[in-house]
Amino acid sequence: NASLQLKFMGHVRTVRAAVPHLRDRGGGAIIMVVGNDGLKPSYWEMTAGVANAADINFASSVAEQYGRIGIRCNTVNPGPVATTRWDYLEEAMARDKKISRERAHEITIDSLPLGTICTAQQVADVVVFLASPRGGYVNGAHILLDGGQRKALMDV
Repeated sequence: NASLQLKFMGHVRTVRAAVPHLRDRGGGAIIMVVGNDGLKPSYWEMTAGVANAADINFASSVAEQYGRIGIRCNTVNPGPVATTRWDYLEEAMARDKKISRERAHEITIDSLPLGTICTAQQVADVVVFLASPRGGYVNGAHILLDGGQRKALMDV
């Protein structure tokens, strides 16, 4: 319930508040940063994954509903991002698997085709592109930013 209230309903409330202002100024961009667990289930983040899936569905609906008045809506779906939250998740993995924190980090790196963890700056760069005129024709997209970690062919 906390994930749904914080993540999903937080996005719903934000969009409801933003749409009148964006409409009055002739359009704009809404970008939601939504973890990639919304695209494929993960036992690590079950409730957060459900909230992420709801966010992705909601963003698609917003894009369709408001696109004709110039309001675009997209999601950026990062995998692991080098933050203190990811440090916490790797520590939890280490405890769960009874391995060292270093080994948990190696497992993370080994699961990523690019062999590195995304940085917050890389997430910000994609968000800035989507918000800019250069991303002006992108609407209803869900941009995977996970270095190729998720393997799926789907229309979300």
